[in-house]
Amino acid sequence: MKHLLFEDNGDFRAGTALSETGGSLQVETSSGKRVKVKASHVLLRFDAPAPDALIPAARRLADSIDVDFLWECAPQAEFGFGELADEYHGHRSDAVEAAALLLKLHSAPVHFHRKGRGRYRPAPPEVLRSALATLERRRREQERIEAHAQAMRRGELPEEVAVQAAQLLARPDRSSVAWKALELSLSAERPTPERLLCALGAFESPRAMHVARFEAEHFPQGFGVALHGDALADARRAIDALPRADVDAFSIDDSTTIEIDDCLSVQPLPRGGWRVGIHVAAPGVAIEHGGEIDALARARMATVYLPGDKITMLPQPTIAAFSLDAGREVAALSLYVDVDADGERIVSKTTRAERITVADNLRHDALDARFDEASLGSGAAIDHPRADAMRVLWRLAKALSAQRERVRGRPEPRSGADFSFYLDRDGEVERVRIVQRRRDEPLDRIVAEAMILANSEWARLLSLARVPGVFRSQQAGRVRTATHAAPHQGLGVDYYMWSTSPLRRYVDLVNQRQLLAVLAGRKPPLAANDTELFSIVSAFEARYGAYLEFQQRMERYWCLRWIEQQRMRRADAVVVRDDLVRLADAPLYFRLATMPALAPGRRIVVELLDTDEIDLSVQARFVELRAAAAVADDVAIDAEPGDGGGHDEGEDALAEPALR
Repeated sequence: MKHLLFEDNGDFRAGTALSETGGSLQVETSSGKRVKVKASHVLLRFDAPAPDALIPAARRLADSIDVDFLWECAPQAEFGFGELADEYHGHRSDAVEAAALLLKLHSAPVHFHRKGRGRYRPAPPEVLRSALATLERRRREQERIEAHAQAMRRGELPEEVAVQAAQLLARPDRSSVAWKALELSLSAERPTPERLLCALGAFESPRAMHVARFEAEHFPQGFGVALHGDALADARRAIDALPRADVDAFSIDDSTTIEIDDCLSVQPLPRGGWRVGIHVAAPGVAIEHGGEIDALARARMATVYLPGDKITMLPQPTIAAFSLDAGREVAALSLYVDVDADGERIVSKTTRAERITVADNLRHDALDARFDEASLGSGAAIDHPRADAMRVLWRLAKALSAQRERVRGRPEPRSGADFSFYLDRDGEVERVRIVQRRRDEPLDRIVAEAMILANSEWARLLSLARVPGVFRSQQAGRVRTATHAAPHQGLGVDYYMWSTSPLRRYVDLVNQRQLLAVLAGRKPPLAANDTELFSIVSAFEARYGAYLEFQQRMERYWCLRWIEQQRMRRADAVVVRDDLVRLADAPLYFRLATMPALAPGRRIVVELLDTDEIDLSVQARFVELRAAAAVADDVAIDAEPGDGGGHDEGEDALAEPALR
């Protein structure tokens, strides 16, 4: 027999034997190529038909063989394909018949398990039933995938895809029917899942898509918070047990702030000088470590701020119980600093937990013009009941800032601007207003310096007591979070931690409880080298970074909406660095490849060619230099959000003053 059928890398090929030596053969295939074939790989030897005709003829015959019937008539033990071919055809099978049966057996691994070259064994009945059921399930699944994909190509949104739309963007199960159908439906016009789902109406708007994806990824149980029973039953008793302080306290916040976590007070001292109080909301007196509210806060780690909305870390009843609202008696952790008559040198510091009554909730957007640097620095009368207190606080703020700058070895950057977003409803349409504020407004600096002072002093108290906390430090330009204190070179302080926002940051609540334990002389909730504390640090950094990224995405979205609402086609922009620019009147950063090399801070005019609210992209081109100002004093060398630059006050907020 001069022809043979052999196996080659899992496939079957036919050829003519030219020679055979020992355990191998020289074979010429139907294409004319000569190959070396091991004798053990040869499955069939034959004289007819020609090698190039064997496999096509065998395939045609194999198509007519019923695999289920073949399984039923096959022996239950292991067999060779030639044996079954003879039995199936009822006579000694020829080359085409034998090859056809081999091809059929090889193509049916569910029915026949391969045991060697040309040898098989029928699958046991129970194994076959299970395998066939799996195949049937996969077939039906593939039909659903095809049907969903066809529907989406027609512009229809299948219910199975609609209910998973947010999850498909956040954490898709790539083995699911919905995801496979979505991938199959992508096209040049709709090249991404986000664009396709928005086009199909899975979300009311691109804004809804961004929010829904964030919710699916970080809040799978939804944004709402539910408490079981009266979780604050002991809060009032805990507050009433605190000593009462007779202070005239007031807060300074944006007009939209509803969770007020810090306020100030100024009292004259009998022998001259002033006592400045920094009062921080004290939910730590009632929210027990490991309790229900604590577990909710720990799961969220921080309040998420975005234009026109926020996702609170704590339930609203808890916020209401501890927010420093005017006219209420509330729990506070207070730092009192006594300063000299000039208001510039701190003589002593005292920290205590107490009850205070908040007199006023001042709003800086209504007072910035009245309490500017010129009026506070002069002896001219200011028509406001807090004028004297503000002057004391301003002198102290400048002194604290100067002291930190001496430690830093360089002036603190105060150029640049913050932006506040306000959403106004006009019928069914939300319109966005973007209001720009200088970063160095006196009221902002007063609050910032007070918070830095409190965070530094309370970090020092914990460190000296050898009690762990969640500390912040900066060395060699790198900001670190750790359970032990180290200098913060960027702020110019020896100790630093976040502790002044316990209503909206979990690490502040953790640090406050540690500090309250030190003040009361009791064992703190978390001990040194506590694995739980390390877990909190790790989880907080991951969550906080994700929240910041989402906040910046939503700011960018509303900047694009603002451009559209203003019908803006040309706009002033400011060079940040290289080809990165920022709109002069909004915190929208983008690259401008067509821009010539310009110094940071230079004002230019750009043409806005296109914006995309789905991928949040901007297409623009350089038009000309803005001749009116060579350098923009409201930006200077500002940093793009998220690149680690910007004002050091960012250590105290998640850009929160601009958003709440």
